[in-house]
Amino acid sequence: MSAWGTLSALTALGMGQQVYTASVEAIIAETGSEIIVLESEASERMTVPVSVMGQGPFAFIVDTGAQVSVISRELADALAIEDRRPGKLVALNSSRQVEIADVPDVKLGSREFDLYGAPLLARDNLGGIDGILGLDSLQDQRVMLDFENNRMAVAPAKDLGGTRGFEIVVRARRRQGQLIITDARLDGVQVAVMIDTGAQGTTGNMALMRRLRKPETGGASILTDVNGVSISAPVLIARSLSFGHAKLSNVLVSFTNSPTFNALDLADDPAIILGMSELSLFDRVAVDFEKRRLLFDMPGSIRHANRRGSR
Repeated sequence: MSAWGTLSALTALGMGQQVYTASVEAIIAETGSEIIVLESEASERMTVPVSVMGQGPFAFIVDTGAQVSVISRELADALAIEDRRPGKLVALNSSRQVEIADVPDVKLGSREFDLYGAPLLARDNLGGIDGILGLDSLQDQRVMLDFENNRMAVAPAKDLGGTRGFEIVVRARRRQGQLIITDARLDGVQVAVMIDTGAQGTTGNMALMRRLRKPETGGASILTDVNGVSISAPVLIARSLSFGHAKLSNVLVSFTNSPTFNALDLADDPAIILGMSELSLFDRVAVDFEKRRLLFDMPGSIRHANRRGSR
């Protein structure tokens, strides 16, 4: 069997990115983990049903790239959350003063928790959804995205089968709650990779752009963050991105001098934020915060082709 499986991000985008939104119903697995069934929707964001203070469910994004959980200002008003105070939110393009509040009695499936210091943002800046579940609600959990079977699970790793069935297991380092793949290469340049289930596309920092040699240009893109700030970013097409035994080809990367890279102390070293356009090329992706590792399954077509090639 070949050591490498190659996926084409450019081909996938050209075919139309498949979109997943969670249905309201949660299925209780035999292990007790919460399995959220996903359905194709017009939005390119993955949402899950979340109850807050006994009301809902409301549509939240599960975002492994967000430091803190967020709720919309409109939802906070509807729930009469009055104890608000000033705070600061670092987003993709900007850093802004915002209102923050403590939000009690948050429920996803059978999991119950409180959110402390959650920023309150305009629903329009969140793409019309009610909130974001960030790292503060995901620590010691595994988030598993099963694109082949259209489902997502949030549970301890042992309840989701450990490493059983995953072809690629990559160790990661924890930095401010984020899991960072440090042993990766994009067109031959060593790069740090952060997995972001809340981002549609992949974003790189300017340090990476300066290190790339004669990359193929792909025009420009408009990047809008949760603070409502938009910028125009150059887009380059990377020939390959490799980590573990996985290799992605023709990866579109938008480049920006994002405060996010500064907050993670990654501004001066080549780094990317890997979004859903690339993650959805795999059959399954798991982000295991407790064990500090990331797990991937190659698509069945590539897996079978590799087996045939090894005969």
